[in-house]
Amino acid sequence: MGHLHEDMREIAQCGLPSALEVMGERWSFMILRASFNGIRHFEDFQGQLGIARNILSNRLHRLVENGILKREPVPDDRRRVEYRLTEKGIDLLPTLVALRQWGEKYSARTQSSLTIVDARDRKPIAPIRLHAADGRPLRYEELDWEESEKVGK
Repeated sequence: MGHLHEDMREIAQCGLPSALEVMGERWSFMILRASFNGIRHFEDFQGQLGIARNILSNRLHRLVENGILKREPVPDDRRRVEYRLTEKGIDLLPTLVALRQWGEKYSARTQSSLTIVDARDRKPIAPIRLHAADGRPLRYEELDWEESEKVGK
């Protein structure tokens, strides 16, 4: 086992609970996935995901409220809005890809017929991994905790 031993009572000192508060359920990730695939309109989310209107409305509201998506009026029809990823939302891409890779590795379901590739080389991306500051891949056993004020000194 690694050396990752943090005080579980110090919940306020960890970003995981706040991240889960925003993204910690299936529909939020499915809406995020759809957003990365270019879906922008309420009706399109509903049609593509098969999600109930009330649940979709609630999740979109939470994602906007938390800065993951932003609402923008459609230029040629001000009555309609588009939901677009913010920088904060785009920063969730590695999380989404890591969860997808994990699901594809450990799920008993059929593998996806699509593979995420590098747009330049058209080759599959590498599995998401943790890396040291110098770029070398890290294993669980090589991780440890350090108080934030001591890091980098």
